[in-house]
Amino acid sequence: MKKALLLLTASLLAVPVQADITHKIQSSVSLSVDGAGSVAIRQPSSMAVSGSNVTLGTVPVLGANTPGTAVGYTPGSYSITNAGDAFSYSESYIGGDNTPSVLSTTVTAGVVPALPIFGSTTSTSGGVAGTLGGSIDTGGAISITAGGAGTSAIGQVIQELTIK
Repeated sequence: MKKALLLLTASLLAVPVQADITHKIQSSVSLSVDGAGSVAIRQPSSMAVSGSNVTLGTVPVLGANTPGTAVGYTPGSYSITNAGDAFSYSESYIGGDNTPSVLSTTVTAGVVPALPIFGSTTSTSGGVAGTLGGSIDTGGAISITAGGAGTSAIGQVIQELTIK
């Protein structure tokens, strides 16, 4: 009986453990170089006339919209309506940006050599990759090499171990 009890106890200890084990490894390197950009907003030409006790002789006009030039302006002519009475007169003109003859730019080796300049212009220079690089070896060691201005490098290794 002792042998049977000893054999039963030994067989119960030898039962394998039932467990789910999951091991995940994720690695990534992200390299980016900023591009050059420009936002240009043309300023319009405008004209305003106001007055009292004045008579319009010749109407002031804005000129034609032609490529390569700004919209021109021809002033009006006025006369006093009732001589000896008070009068007021105001005429203003704001010359806008020239109308470009070419509405596009070229990109040479990742750089825009000539950007448009208008009344409101925002320009951003492009990044320079230089020696930008990155790698992750099989052991999870991250190697990142800095680039020039306007670059970024991100490396990550995520390890996950789940035991149920």
